[in-house]
Amino acid sequence: MSGLDRLRARIAEEEALVVAFSGGVDSALLAGVAHEVLGSRMLAITAVSPSLASDEREQAKEFARERGIPHVEVCTDEAERPEYAANDGDRCFHCKSALFDAAEPLAAAMGARVALGTNLDDLGDHRPGQRAAAQRGAIAPMVDAELSKAEVRAASAELGLSTADKPAAACLASRVAYGDPVTPEVLERVERAEKAAHDLGFPVCRVRAHARGTVARLEVPAEDIDRAAAHRSELDAAVRAAGFEFCALDLAGFQSGRMNVLLQLLPSRSAS
Repeated sequence: MSGLDRLRARIAEEEALVVAFSGGVDSALLAGVAHEVLGSRMLAITAVSPSLASDEREQAKEFARERGIPHVEVCTDEAERPEYAANDGDRCFHCKSALFDAAEPLAAAMGARVALGTNLDDLGDHRPGQRAAAQRGAIAPMVDAELSKAEVRAASAELGLSTADKPAAACLASRVAYGDPVTPEVLERVERAEKAAHDLGFPVCRVRAHARGTVARLEVPAEDIDRAAAHRSELDAAVRAAGFEFCALDLAGFQSGRMNVLLQLLPSRSAS
């Protein structure tokens, strides 16, 4: 049985689903297959907060429109929660808790469970949100169907989804160094800087905010480092225009989860 068929079979076990839908490749596949299997007995919800880039929000809405997927946006209040803004090692726990607070009333009204687009490869990373999901009874159908990230992309391509080759795009808060406060101002600064880098021809990049949002560390894929260095003046000007005081090109190249190395420097960890 293919990975796609395993996912269909797993979703068919559910009476109804509320799918947490960010518009990324994982949640897009989950939403698309859930709609295929369950029809009107599924709902895709997108959490709107300062940590969601406006481009990602628009792409999520467009994907749902194109596929005819029932879709609503819900406002989440994690940015107003001190434990989230403190940005310790459990920031994602508090973010997911805010998501479930918004999603659960909709799920209850539908007699549904909340489903997340977690895949097998996500299980080995530092993701406190998975603990929040377990506490709230959310499910991860792609984990149950044993889909890796590569299989998620292959299944998306098989279905002709526009997200099949979409670069990974974690929430904007993941760009802020642990221990520095997460504020709407810093998140907006990161979003503007990354959009500027995209416009300069670097669609895959991360702008990591350090020193309370004054220093930007720009990551691009290793194969793009020389090209970025050649355009250092334009990139530096664009990042500074976004509100940073300094911009540094990281010669180690782009790597998801790079901020996790800072966890060991935190004085304590939340026990939430």
